[in-house]
Amino acid sequence: MTEVFFYHGAADKVAAACALLGGAYAQKKPMLVYVPEKELASHIDRQLWNQPALSFVPHCRADSPLAAETPVLITDNLDQPAQLDRLMNLDLNAPPGFERFQRLIEVVGQDDEDRLAARARVKFYKDSGCEVQYFDLSKR
Repeated sequence: MTEVFFYHGAADKVAAACALLGGAYAQKKPMLVYVPEKELASHIDRQLWNQPALSFVPHCRADSPLAAETPVLITDNLDQPAQLDRLMNLDLNAPPGFERFQRLIEVVGQDDEDRLAARARVKFYKDSGCEVQYFDLSKR
């Protein structure tokens, strides 16, 4: 059963996602990042090149020739995921085939659209039998 982790209340959703990806990389935990919106995927890509200021999180698109040797992959397609351990979802909807992954990380901002969509995903995951854990980023 997929473990679901909701990191909610992020003042800056992209910065929070990049910080979590940096932490996963530091712990040598590969991550697949599901971002179907091309503009947001590009923003994540740029942020990972720039933050944190004194380190670098190796990343690329999942369809890159370097994907097999890169720990953080950004994709808009989960038909043939590169790995099935950790998936970060940055879409407003539950990612297709999420149940194939061991862990699902959700990052939720503070705007109403994001919060309402997250509530619907929580209900969906719970109805699917997943245990959901919550982490409040607004207190950091």
